[in-house]
Amino acid sequence: MPTMKKYPILFFICSLFFISHRADAQTDPLIEKVAQKLAQVNDYVAEGVMKTDVSFIKASLGKVKVYFKKPNLLKVKKEGGISLLPRGGVSLTINTLLNTKQYTTIPAGNQVFNGKNLTVIKLIPTDDHLDWVISTLWIDPVEALVYKTATTTKENGSYEILMQYGEYAKYGLASKIVFSFNTKDYKLPNGITLEFGDEDPAAKQKALKNKKGTIEITYKNYLINKGVPNSIF
Repeated sequence: MPTMKKYPILFFICSLFFISHRADAQTDPLIEKVAQKLAQVNDYVAEGVMKTDVSFIKASLGKVKVYFKKPNLLKVKKEGGISLLPRGGVSLTINTLLNTKQYTTIPAGNQVFNGKNLTVIKLIPTDDHLDWVISTLWIDPVEALVYKTATTTKENGSYEILMQYGEYAKYGLASKIVFSFNTKDYKLPNGITLEFGDEDPAAKQKALKNKKGTIEITYKNYLINKGVPNSIF
């Protein structure tokens, strides 16, 4: 009778298959706690002020409105109607990431960040059609609030978001976010042009290479669960 000892490779493959299915079946309790807090929000409209540190964007960025609707509809608009959300799997809210439920979790230890002892958890998508490849979350285990995310996408490179909380923390909604990215990988939304001072393609590529950009949004208020029509998106 054949035994697993005679077929070590087969045993290894079967073990991986078993482990992967157990991982898919389990959800990290802390992620569930965060998701439950976010689940209170079916939709919102948020008003805020945007500040950019991207020297080559030729656009007057100021007051913005952010629209969200479950499970993952999101739009950011500035005054004048220009959509500011970049293309290719980038999201400015944790709601759109966790509401899909199409991920498995991997614990990655603890880390002190801004004086807080945070739990680090990595998310791996279980659906190949999703735009992101991996996302790491830094979470306060007591507050069940995400203070930092680092995400790698298929089309838009990698980006990082830092979050601060205030009045709307009980809903898991940030009072301020700082979105940082590599300008070389960033796909600008329609309606925003670049200002290089040189139309030569090589000059444009050189200007983009290895530069970092940041976009900050400070939220003034949220209208939560008042209804947002699909036509907005």
